Amino acid sequence: MGTATLLITAKLIAWLMTDSSSLLASLTDSFMDVSASIINLLAIRYALAPADEEHKFGHGKAESLAGLIQSAFISGSALLLVMHGISSLLKQDPILRLEAGIWVSVGSIVLTLALVGFQQFVVARTGSVAIKADMLHYRSDLLLNGGVLLALVLAGQGWFWADGLFAVLIGLFLLWGALTIGYESVQALLDRQLPEEEQARIISLCCQVPGVHGVHDLRTRQSGPTRFVQLHLELDDQLPLVKAHQIADEAELAVRQAFERTDVIIHMDPISVVLKEQQGPPIEQQ
Repeated sequence: MGTATLLITAKLIAWLMTDSSSLLASLTDSFMDVSASIINLLAIRYALAPADEEHKFGHGKAESLAGLIQSAFISGSALLLVMHGISSLLKQDPILRLEAGIWVSVGSIVLTLALVGFQQFVVARTGSVAIKADMLHYRSDLLLNGGVLLALVLAGQGWFWADGLFAVLIGLFLLWGALTIGYESVQALLDRQLPEEEQARIISLCCQVPGVHGVHDLRTRQSGPTRFVQLHLELDDQLPLVKAHQIADEAELAVRQAFERTDVIIHMDPISVVLKEQQGPPIEQQ
């Protein structure tokens, strides 16, 4: 939020001095940035709230809702930028005080690089959907600010059409990013499975526990920073209940140690029942 606010101030001053369409596009994007960051702050604080009587699975999906709201914000601003860019492209007015716009664009690139680096560190530690969406947005800002810088340089050489053209291209690029963020948020709200490599690792960890013959009916999803894992362990028929429970606890511990903030539910099946189900009904019944 601090970074976006600083960039808004600098870009607003530069736009008032230059009247550049591409700088206006970048300024509009920064307004969307600070709005999205405020939404993220509120959503993440709510998502981290512990489970209560009315929300037994926690509040993690607030992050995905924040991503969906971001997508709507960015889509609207992107369409406005495209329309403004087309208008500027038709007029091709000269840009005043190019130096101010160029220096602001360079400063924006440096600040955004630092912010993206920190966000990447946070996503690696937490897996936050909201921060990942924010990071994707700020990564697009690097290209956006680079495009603005190039547009200003070209306009300084007399190619006034470059300013409007880059505003249109930036708007289309932001629209594509917004659709991507919206798709990811919707998939999270629809309880999409965890990535295949994570599912394979969960199965492998459980199968490495002594006494486990196999795993089936694995179901996974993620809500905010928390993963939810449900699976069936295949165990020997004659195991005492205490021993079967001990094996299930070991499998649960292995998964929880491998993935932070993971809720695991395990059902235990006798191996003979699993084999019978796999074989299907007898031929005469088929």
